[in-house]
This record gives sequence, C-alpha cells and structure tokens, in this order.
Amino acid sequence: MTRGIVIFAYNSDQLDYLGLAAWSAQNIHRHLDLPVCVITDCDRIPDRYQFDQVIQAPRSGTGSRYFADLDATVPWYNGNRVDAYALSPWDQTLVLDADYVVASDQLLCLFDADQDFLAHQQAHDVTGKDNFDELNCFGRYHNPMSWATVMLFRRSQQAELIFDTMQMIRHNWDHYRNLFGINQSNYRNDFALSIALSTVNGHVLDQLTIPWSLATVTHEHKLSQISQDHYRVDWLTADSKPRWINVTQDFHAMGKQQLGAIIANSR
Repeated sequence: MTRGIVIFAYNSDQLDYLGLAAWSAQNIHRHLDLPVCVITDCDRIPDRYQFDQVIQAPRSGTGSRYFADLDATVPWYNGNRVDAYALSPWDQTLVLDADYVVASDQLLCLFDADQDFLAHQQAHDVTGKDNFDELNCFGRYHNPMSWATVMLFRRSQQAELIFDTMQMIRHNWDHYRNLFGINQSNYRNDFALSIALSTVNGHVLDQLTIPWSLATVTHEHKLSQISQDHYRVDWLTADSKPRWINVTQDFHAMGKQQLGAIIANSR
C-alpha cells in the first residue's frame, strides 16, 4: 500500500503558497520520510523545490479573505481540497495545509490507524491566551467543527463518499450556508468537511477523530524560529505584559506572512 502527503498550493500576488509547500516538503522528508505531492496551477516549479510529484490542476473556489497579518483582503483559492481523493497518487494519503509546520514524526501514527478517514475535531491556541470554543463549532446551531488542516484517508467507499459529499456541498454552498446558519459567504473547507462528516455518519456526534487537538499559532501572536524544529511565540497578556513560549511540536501557523519570513531566512 502506497503512502504519501498531498499539499494544495495556489499562489496569489500576496501569498506564496508554493513556497510554503516546498519548505513543508523538506520538513516532511526529514521527519516522516514520505513522498510529497503538490497540487498546483503553477507551471514553473523551481528546481530547488523537493516535491516528489507535481500535479497540475486549475484553481477553483476563487474568492477573497481578510488576513489580519497582511491587514488586507486578498484573493483566496481554496476550492480544490474536495478533489484530494480523485487527485492523490497514494493509497493512503495525508492532506496537509501548506502552512502546517511538521516538526516531529507524530503524524506517522495516523497511517497505522485502522480508519478510512481521520481529521481534527478540536483546535487550541498554543499560548492558552485565546479560547477556541467558538472556533471549534460553527453556524447558528453551534455544530462541532472538523478541521480540514490535516486529513488522513485511505482508498475506500467511505472516504470516497466523504469527498463526494464535500463536492456536493461546495457546488451548493449557498444552500448549505443558509441551512446551517453560516454568516460567511465564502466557501470554506472546514465547514464543508464538518457538514460532510456529519451527513455521512448519520448526524451523530461520536465521530472518530485524530486523537489530539490541533495546535495553532494565531496571527495575533508573533512567530519566530530559534533553530530547526524549535520555534518561539510571543504575545501580550490582557494587561499588556509580554509573554513567550517555546514550541517544539507540529502546529498550524495561521500567520502566513510570519511563516513566510521564517522560510525566507532559512534559505
């Protein structure tokens, strides 16, 4: 059974997702020793980028999103994640966001799980400052969130059904947004995944999930790198006192600009 990583990378003028994916591929090779396939519409891939496979696919789901670290609303191309099942070259696939930082071999254990599909259902702020209760649910009825940042699937009828359902939700986004009372007009993979898993599993709450919370560095905090696989997060308390912590684990970096600066400095 083949195993590998898939990363979607669609650049905008403001954000170099392909560069984020290439840096992530280096970390994946070091810690997980697995091949990395990037799915992109870029037709020129720099030779220094260490992707094992490149799949060209046109972007879909064109929209815009406000990024606080850029202080700007920029184009956002996030509609292709639902095509992961159809496009992945692997029997077992781990789909990662381009801004997910692999700093350990923890993700390897997911491949040994006897499950056709796994994703995070809980995320948390690594600093403990921000409460993620509102982010771990969505919509008018506070349905539980499933995060599309990390998804593990194997070729199976169940996994295919989950992605087919996500495609249906994407194609009928206005209907599902109104049905679940989602205020955001933009299609979002996390919402589509959450609705799809709920639908496929018969709208029960006890779904199988990745058995740890998704560590997150929010864009409000300052992210820097101390050394390879060793990061620092600085923030201010409610009474403006400076605090910082060391991070030596995998995490989701929501501040794309800060992660981009780390990558630029590591070359």
